[in-house]
Amino acid sequence: MSTLALGFASFPVLLLLIFARAPIGLAMFAVGAAGLTLATGSPAMVLARLKTESFSTFSSYSLAVIPMFLLMGQFATRGGMSRALFRAAGAWVGHWRGGLAMAAIAASAGFGAICGSSLATAATMAQVALPELKRAGYAGGFSVATLAAGGTLGILIPPSVVLVIYAILTETNIAHLFLAAMVPGLLAALGYGAVIALYVRRHPEEAGSPMPREGKVRATLALWPVAAIFGLVVGGIWGGWFTPTEGAAVGAAGTGLMAWAAGGLTLAGLRAALFETARASAMIFFILLGAALYNGFLAFARVPQEMSDLVAGLGLGPFAVLGLILVFYLALGCVMDSLSMILLTIPIFWPLIAGLDFGLAPQHAAVWFGVLVLIVVEVGLITPPVGMNLFVITAIDRSTNPAAAYGPVAWFVASDILRVLALVAFPGIVLFLL
Repeated sequence: MSTLALGFASFPVLLLLIFARAPIGLAMFAVGAAGLTLATGSPAMVLARLKTESFSTFSSYSLAVIPMFLLMGQFATRGGMSRALFRAAGAWVGHWRGGLAMAAIAASAGFGAICGSSLATAATMAQVALPELKRAGYAGGFSVATLAAGGTLGILIPPSVVLVIYAILTETNIAHLFLAAMVPGLLAALGYGAVIALYVRRHPEEAGSPMPREGKVRATLALWPVAAIFGLVVGGIWGGWFTPTEGAAVGAAGTGLMAWAAGGLTLAGLRAALFETARASAMIFFILLGAALYNGFLAFARVPQEMSDLVAGLGLGPFAVLGLILVFYLALGCVMDSLSMILLTIPIFWPLIAGLDFGLAPQHAAVWFGVLVLIVVEVGLITPPVGMNLFVITAIDRSTNPAAAYGPVAWFVASDILRVLALVAFPGIVLFLL
């Protein structure tokens, strides 16, 4: 078998391992190592790449932003910020039909602004909002679908761990990506609110009872820590006061101090937050190492170059190629998590996109494509049969079968697809803040 054939054959093997529930990082690591060994006839290149890739990957200054944002989310959870967000959103819209579900979306958007992880946002808001939704009589499937969709805002509204990885892979300005994702993130939250309004009009029996009116001013004023952290981090990065990595450290320190002042961060809580951050960071970094080894094997086998030549030979226009890539992401999202998709595909797809003319400056094309990829990756988090966010929330709410959420979640997926089409047609929605 030729090296190129070996490279293409590695894709089904990798997917088979993922279907067999092998950890993503381990699957990419094993396939990459095996591929290089078979291609060269010796494990020498694997050992050499392990030495160089481990150092070059883990010594990256930009990657320090990941544990900092994860730690910020841990502190925010223990400081009661997620509960304050849900309470404030409920005070404003909880008395509407479907208002409690809308409040969960709004709270998820707010928590995503200080977290950066979709799964963490989904799990945190499920613990806060799910009991209230159930108590108000909302259907289990609709509640799970709402919180799963709201969780996707954790990687869309800055800061975002996935955007950081994309920026490193494509050498794009992280601050520009954060700014560009803000408007699409707000559009996502508004679109989800509209979906809820339409869904409960069509299925009023699943909406439950409205919340009693509460003091809006007092509940809103309780959000000052969230607003302060978001303004400090994003405003500081935007204003050039500090780099994204420094901003993440400032945000983590500020969130920790506020959580401690609120009485929610004890010594035991600090140890738990540090442990959870270390565990999640280790998982992400091992995925990064596995992806680096596997992508090195693909580059050695010339798979990206051959795919680029194949697409160029089809004679398709730039937007047709972009459409095929986005559809591929939607399909891949049904079986793979967002970070793995980014690490596996961007080294292949980005050179292809960079060579096409969309009428944009190269740096703007990189930002625009990054936001589009982020959205379709986000859709994969709630698309059956896998839908990672759906499984995270049903692991918390064991009384609801994931299949019960498939119908309601399709409404949110439709909203996401309409948003992608709008951003493809009008790139200025993404780029006008730059």
